Amino acid sequence: MGKNQRTRRVVMQKFAQMKKMISLRDSRIKPEHRIPPKKTKKEDPTQLKITEAPQQSSALFFQYNTQLGPPYHILVDTNFINFSIKNKLDIIENMMECLYAKCIPYITDCVIGEMEKLGQKYRIALRIMKDPRFERLNCMHKGTYADDCIINRVTQHKCYIVATNDKDLKKRIRKIPGVPIMYVSQHRYTIERMPDAYGAPRK
Repeated sequence: MGKNQRTRRVVMQKFAQMKKMISLRDSRIKPEHRIPPKKTKKEDPTQLKITEAPQQSSALFFQYNTQLGPPYHILVDTNFINFSIKNKLDIIENMMECLYAKCIPYITDCVIGEMEKLGQKYRIALRIMKDPRFERLNCMHKGTYADDCIINRVTQHKCYIVATNDKDLKKRIRKIPGVPIMYVSQHRYTIERMPDAYGAPRK
């Protein structure tokens, strides 16, 4: 065996050997640098399990929302206003016809911001939104995504009816108990999840 082959073999053996290191879970390592053990303690069957359940609103009596009543507070979405303009419907008049009571429409900063982004084409809708009869709600959160803003408001305060024609938003609202939805259908306003209302669809 030549000298070159011998040195090459020694080098290969050195690289083939695994470096011996202390495990990071070893008791000789300081506690602050030590990794916690993988195995978790077995649960004691006799110990009581604590589970966190979402707190239900005090406004709900089963599925009935006690905070809903005249004058109705209605959160309006961008596409609801656009559908109302297409169908040539006066928003406040038709809301009152649907619910047979005084209605106060509410517009959030997010909804106005969303409408402003849509551009010059929707200037009529923007003018309607800035009507003094519409109550303005200030948004303290970041971003201008109106759907999330409406969902947050509705989950916190059960006094609102949501006016929207957005299918995705409707699906999300249906998961929240006690929140009625107003929408445009057959050239008039219809309301669901509020059986006492005139505009409610018959089952």
